[in-house]
Amino acid sequence: MPDRRNPRIGVLSALQEEQQMLLQHLLAARPLQMHGQRAYHRGRLWGFDAVLVLSGVGKVAAATSATSLIAEFGCQALLFTGTAGGLGADVNIGDIVVAEDCLQHDLDASPLFPRFEVPLRGRSRFETDATWSGRLADAARGALDGMLADLAGQTRLHSLGIQAPRLHRGLLLSGDRFVADAAHAAELRALLPDALAVDMESAAVAQVCADYRVPFAAVRSISDRADATAHIDFDRFTNLVARHYGAAVLRLALRGY
Repeated sequence: MPDRRNPRIGVLSALQEEQQMLLQHLLAARPLQMHGQRAYHRGRLWGFDAVLVLSGVGKVAAATSATSLIAEFGCQALLFTGTAGGLGADVNIGDIVVAEDCLQHDLDASPLFPRFEVPLRGRSRFETDATWSGRLADAARGALDGMLADLAGQTRLHSLGIQAPRLHRGLLLSGDRFVADAAHAAELRALLPDALAVDMESAAVAQVCADYRVPFAAVRSISDRADATAHIDFDRFTNLVARHYGAAVLRLALRGY
């Protein structure tokens, strides 16, 4: 029977840099397993039975990885940690976004269905799990405080011009395009004014989890402003800050569960 007090969790990351520090903390209990050309690492992560997977970039890669975590590994909750581009006016590099709902901004089956709506599902937004999202948000606040209190953390943040990073909660967009164009970002803001950030995976995993009725939550650190300098900011931020954020947030979320 599933252990609801200590569920097996699946943790997805799109890039190696985002997963690296999580693997360092995983107490491996099972040999690495390969499914669908992806490596699944199973063990104990801060007290939880966990399976970690590097999903790769994009909605299809994320969806197939999420399905394997649920159907083949029996995960009872999925968490996605990584980076995203900021869209909201007050969402800046170094901030953290915890999704409350997710939407695929590049999905358009009109005129058969309204733009953004998932065909035959009657909805465009997929809500995240309130409990897990709340825990990630609390953990994110703690991680931000910890980075600002730690000299090494301050140095990493200040080297990128980050002074007072903040937590945001709300709509997270996903699509199979790296948004690095100010005009495209402005279009997304006009169409979806409550959107906080954009990534390439979370909404796909949210839909899979809704199909399987498995709790899902996503936490994203803002690496860029989805504009012409996004590729430069993204690389620097991912290497200097994002991997530290991801590990700190999950450590606090799982230890405090």
